[in-house]
Amino acid sequence: MSLRRRLVDQFAQSVLHACPGIRFERLGSDYGGWMVPIDLITRDWICYCGGVGEDITFDLELIRRTGCQVVAFDPTPRAVAHVAAVAAEEPRFRFLAVGLWSKDAERQFFAPRDRRHVSHSIVNLQGTSDYFVARCRPISALMRELGHSRIDLLKLDIEGAQHEVLRSMLRDGIRPTVVCVEFDQPDTVVRMYRTYRRLRKAGYRLVVRDGWNLTFLRYQ
Repeated sequence: MSLRRRLVDQFAQSVLHACPGIRFERLGSDYGGWMVPIDLITRDWICYCGGVGEDITFDLELIRRTGCQVVAFDPTPRAVAHVAAVAAEEPRFRFLAVGLWSKDAERQFFAPRDRRHVSHSIVNLQGTSDYFVARCRPISALMRELGHSRIDLLKLDIEGAQHEVLRSMLRDGIRPTVVCVEFDQPDTVVRMYRTYRRLRKAGYRLVVRDGWNLTFLRYQ
């Protein structure tokens, strides 16, 4: 086990918050699933899911189990094709082929080293040279476009861009009840800790850790 992993393990264990009376369930596939407080989520919840790839089992099971509305975002061509193939008949699922970022901008999305993988990275997580260019938008702008005054759950699996997206979301005063975020690797312990501190200051507590996938619940 790497030093980074040991440090994160120790830190996560020290700050993990107990939630008596709240039931968590893992929704979705082994690869794309997330732990959520299933009994808190109701039909009127609005859920934003950043990062689709070729697995929207979490999104669709969330809809099936709770009846909520899900809006997903991913500009990757393979992700666009996957959504068109598997979710065309689900009226509570909406998809926008845009990336999430801290401002409106055209950004480069760098390819993974293994071309069998689908996920591309704005921050060039794997240090590659091939990329495509796509439009990115902050969560606040997307909410205005979609006519949402709030979001209740945010899931981020966006290949290193999560720090910038969460920072801008909190700066704009957006406070989902549940935040699910993957700290894509490699990532620095310092950067992860800074993002954790921002969430903590905004009233969130780490309630579930599943590998590098962390679920936060807002208590304030």
